[in-house]
Amino acid sequence: MKVIEYRPTPDEFAWTFGGAAPVRRVRPGEALSVWTEDCFAGKVRSERDLVSQVCEFPFLNPQTGPFHVEGAEPGDTLALHFVSIEPATDIGAATTVPFFGALTSDAHTATLQEALPELVWLYELDNARRTVTYRAKSAELAIELPMDPMHGTVGVAPAALEARSSLVPDSHGGNLDTPEMRAGVTAYFGVNVAGALFSLGDGHARQGEGEACGTGVEVAMNTVLIVDLVKGVPTPWPRLESDAYLMSIGAASPLENAYRVAQVDMTGWLSELCGIDRMDAYQLVAQAALAPVAQVCNPIYTVTSKIPKSLLPAGPAYRGKHAELSEQAAVLRSA
Repeated sequence: MKVIEYRPTPDEFAWTFGGAAPVRRVRPGEALSVWTEDCFAGKVRSERDLVSQVCEFPFLNPQTGPFHVEGAEPGDTLALHFVSIEPATDIGAATTVPFFGALTSDAHTATLQEALPELVWLYELDNARRTVTYRAKSAELAIELPMDPMHGTVGVAPAALEARSSLVPDSHGGNLDTPEMRAGVTAYFGVNVAGALFSLGDGHARQGEGEACGTGVEVAMNTVLIVDLVKGVPTPWPRLESDAYLMSIGAASPLENAYRVAQVDMTGWLSELCGIDRMDAYQLVAQAALAPVAQVCNPIYTVTSKIPKSLLPAGPAYRGKHAELSEQAAVLRSA
């Protein structure tokens, strides 16, 4: 398998999905080995580096890409299989930012309260032991948390000539911030423009569901992924497949609408896979689906609908693409 290596320079970052020229071309079946910068564009390196002082809006969430996938056309589905996602540094950062996050006032939930304090927490990463160490500021408390690397931001160019900020999620993907976007998972995105033009970034060494303070443990990442296409099969909303689960991701506001989008997409997906009508699929979702909240810190929230594959009698999704790419990933890892 051909592996294309790409490490962007700061002037090559994309800050939107759509509206940026491709940095490389890739064929279906090829792999990419890429480096992505953290959401702060590498500017938060110490507890003194406050986001409001060192970062410039809207230049947050720099994306590596976009990549033009040869043969990708609207109506196809882009399949991205994450072979590995590994922190590129041994320090990660999490922050609070004035009037940003799930538990503070913001422009859409306006109150007369003052902003929460702006603080930076640095996390020590141990790649060998696979731990992320939290240290409290107010007491001598340290807790080792399991490392669980993921990409907060993955997506394709939107339709209709749109360019969307890398800070927001929608049907094209973008800032989904779901911890499910980890190694071993295949992500599916509906292609909206020729070449798909996908990008990724916003690596987290770990993140709690909901991303309550507005950040995970933000780190630069070294990521290997296999790129492929499912021709002639549309995908209305981002979907994920692991060895154990099928997952649909919805993005909307308020939160219950994000939940609805994810569950409606899962209902349609199960109807197709199982050969049942919409109401039967709706009943199956109602009794079997999990619904982890991905993030509630942006004005557009994201929720995941998650069904155990072990419960389904249906055949494989997307013509067995996840199993095919998993086998290729195993060969790539052993090479």
